Amino acid sequence: MTPVIPGFDYQRVHVADGVSLNVAIGGSGSPIVLLHGFPETHLMWRHVAADLATGHTVIVPDLRGYGASDKPAETGPDVYSKRTMAADIVALARALGHERFALAGHDRGALVAFRAALDHPETITHLASLDVLPTLEMWDVLHGTSAAVGFHLYLMAQPPGLPEQMIAASSDAFFGYFLDIWTNDPQAIPADVRAAYLDACRNAVPSIVADYRASAGIDVTHDQADRDAGNLLRMPVTVLQQDWGAALGFDAAALWRAWAPDLHHSTVTSGHFMAEETPADIAKAIRDLLTR
Repeated sequence: MTPVIPGFDYQRVHVADGVSLNVAIGGSGSPIVLLHGFPETHLMWRHVAADLATGHTVIVPDLRGYGASDKPAETGPDVYSKRTMAADIVALARALGHERFALAGHDRGALVAFRAALDHPETITHLASLDVLPTLEMWDVLHGTSAAVGFHLYLMAQPPGLPEQMIAASSDAFFGYFLDIWTNDPQAIPADVRAAYLDACRNAVPSIVADYRASAGIDVTHDQADRDAGNLLRMPVTVLQQDWGAALGFDAAALWRAWAPDLHHSTVTSGHFMAEETPADIAKAIRDLLTR
């Protein structure tokens, strides 16, 4: 059986034409939404969600195109734009009775959270981002041979057809590779959870690729428009990430501060999957954010 977050209720919530999200809900109190990354599902938040649920209503969906949520066909660039995926999350919270909420995202989910905070500043009260740079900065810092660490970004940026075929032909090896190399503590992702991640990804190759393809196209356009307009993240923002700046030669805090004047930026010693490796630290960082 697919693992679940213990003590959380599950339901499907309609958020857009032809799209419903699988969502786990637990706790009571002020709402916070947690968005997962790649190559995972909402289960990556299982420890943090249970911790936060002692004082908050915690809403943990599978993003569109992932897990048990709907996976619409990529009929155009908007289908998996972060703007569209962010609108899903705002609609989800509203359907559950929350007009304003805090938002935390990891990896791909952090990009969705970033876009939600720019597009819906009246709705997002606080923003936490785990282990990404905003899309414009992400592409800017990848250059030369150091860009090899992001080979998957370039593969999935290609036009429809070849990346989907290549990944589907060896999906467990492809997605499992990232689960292996991006963690400092393999025990943080036990066998049943790893199997659930691989199964979910195996059944979502076209939509996962479409999500990444959008980040090499329409998401860049949207972010550049906000940069040109001088739009900023006006809510309190906390960013936690590995020290990729030291490895690739950039100042991550400075890049984030250009978007977020009210910023707390920290580097971590855990691997990429920090919500699973050091969940108590992540829960504390989110709680500290909510006091600002």
